[in-house]
Amino acid sequence: MEEFDFVVVGAGSSGGPIVDRLTAAGRYRVLLLEAGPDDTSRWLSIPLGFARTFLDPEVNWKFATEPEAQLDGRRIYWPCGKVIGGSSAINGMVYIRGLPSDYDGWRQMGNEGWSFDDCLPYFKRLESYPGGASDLHGGDGPVKITRGEHCNEMSSVFLAACAEVGLPPTDDMNGTPHERAGLYHATVSNGRRVSTGQAYIAPARRRANCRVETGALVERIDLADGRATGVTYRKDGQSVSVRARCEVVVCAGTVGSPQLLQLSGIGPATLLGGLGIPVVRDLPGVGENLQDHWGVRSTYKIWWRRSVNDDINLLHLRLTAAVEYALRRTGPLTATPAVAGAFVRLLPQSNGPDAQFHFLPWSIDRIDQGLHWLSGFTILANQSRPESRGHVRIASPDPAARPAIVANYLSTDHDRAVTVAALKFARLLARTTALSRIVTEELFPGAEVSSDKDFLAVARREGQSAYHPVGTCRMGGDTGAVVDARLRVHGIAGLRVADASIMPTLVSGNTNAACMMIGEKAADLILADAR
Repeated sequence: MEEFDFVVVGAGSSGGPIVDRLTAAGRYRVLLLEAGPDDTSRWLSIPLGFARTFLDPEVNWKFATEPEAQLDGRRIYWPCGKVIGGSSAINGMVYIRGLPSDYDGWRQMGNEGWSFDDCLPYFKRLESYPGGASDLHGGDGPVKITRGEHCNEMSSVFLAACAEVGLPPTDDMNGTPHERAGLYHATVSNGRRVSTGQAYIAPARRRANCRVETGALVERIDLADGRATGVTYRKDGQSVSVRARCEVVVCAGTVGSPQLLQLSGIGPATLLGGLGIPVVRDLPGVGENLQDHWGVRSTYKIWWRRSVNDDINLLHLRLTAAVEYALRRTGPLTATPAVAGAFVRLLPQSNGPDAQFHFLPWSIDRIDQGLHWLSGFTILANQSRPESRGHVRIASPDPAARPAIVANYLSTDHDRAVTVAALKFARLLARTTALSRIVTEELFPGAEVSSDKDFLAVARREGQSAYHPVGTCRMGGDTGAVVDARLRVHGIAGLRVADASIMPTLVSGNTNAACMMIGEKAADLILADAR
């Protein structure tokens, strides 16, 4: 049986930084296991190529929830990266940390070392921010971050609309913690996506002490006498077991991490016993505390070309965009799906921004149906801090079987109130002088929708995940927590979880930045304990 110092499961937004930092230390031999393929597809590097990978089973787990009680029994699609780079290789590339109060809340829940001031050095360490280093940002980190490499001109109209309703403009959406509107920063550089596969794993693989296995589905964590001793994974139809002299680090994500723990006998005893899995450690919190942002869209037809719809649907514009990208790595193909956005306080009782808005210079009914054959834009909104909680639970002892995902979207009065207010605010923006000059029709939800009851019905019938699930291996010291503040699994030596699943509460924004920060911080914790 081959031995490594560390075995890392999952090559995503958190696993990438961990493998890079552990191998850079020079003293440890590290094995990285990824169930998906290498990140060689050209669509993974072209920013606008996200539309191709959104439904591609080669690089996407394509999860779905169970029928959701609050959504008329609908199953909600959850894309999730299954490739080197994980979801950072297929996401919308928005770089948002969330609010400082998100992390201060983690510390107030008893998680020492996780306040915003504690996390800021790790954000700065990963960043290569435009303008260089500052008190708030890093200037020479592995993740190149830019703002608006290709900025559709409609974005300036959206920002003018935001100013018209009193939202202050900002040059740094990761700066002020208050209500604001501006252009989003993105993990894009020189016309190419910057995933953790590119930023972290590629340099790690050049080191002699790093080995990366793709197409490797981890079946279980091997345990003996209360300690993780290694893992067993399946590749090319064969089961392979490897030993970990120091630790097994699970970075399989909000779905994959609790699934792997449960398959290994770590989780709710009742669930495991019912499936015939021997209980190694009864941890009732494994798979619980699931949270996600619920997204609702408003789409508008405009007379003022050009939207991305035109860039892609009109043959001469599509050919021009392809040539421009091939020759100079510029043009519409370098655009991220959400160029601009805003953070807004919608309910008077909220202490700060309670909703996030993304401005998309394109419009669709469903992503699998393609762009509208007209000029249009979308305002996509989601509640920042949902109260609804769900779970991820295995339904079979078969590692290849999909777990049952129940998100319980819109299950609280507060979540419903913010969602309705977000739809109404999007319409308010569209009716400002700035945007109404170019809008000819509200395509969705439609002018006939006017009451709170109607808006809520639209949110139930047509809303979607914002693809930010977290929380299923919650960090904390209570009986419902799965890992401690050093990300060690309670009651099991030599085992950590480090990814979005450890978040006690969901951050107020897109989650990729926070996941990379978790990976950076986890690497320091692992190295300190190894010493």
